[in-house]
Amino acid sequence: MDLSTLSLVELRELQEKIPAELKRRESAEKANVLNEVRAFAKARGFAIEDLIGKETKIKVASGGKVKVKYRHPQNAELEWTGRGRKPKWVEAWLAEGASLDALLV
Repeated sequence: MDLSTLSLVELRELQEKIPAELKRRESAEKANVLNEVRAFAKARGFAIEDLIGKETKIKVASGGKVKVKYRHPQNAELEWTGRGRKPKWVEAWLAEGASLDALLV
C-alpha cells in the first residue's frame, strides 16, 4: 500500500480504523491459537487443564470488571478494588487510625 498517494483526511481515517482492526485480529488470532493448542492436547489424550493444572484457568478475553473489595461505611459511592494506589478516602481513613479491615465488603 502506497501511503503517499492518500490525502491527509484519508490517512486520518485510516489511522482511526487501525486500532480497532488490530484488536479484532489479535482476538481472532488468540482464539485460533487456543483452538490449535486444545486440538494438539486432545490428539495426545489430554485437556489443556490437565496439562496446566486445575488452579490455572485459561482466560479468553473476559473483559470483566474487578470486584469491589472495600467500601466506605458512610458513603457507599466510595469504592476500591484493592488494586493500584489507595484512594484518598482510604488514606484519610487509615490516617484517622481506623482499620482497612473495617472497609471490607
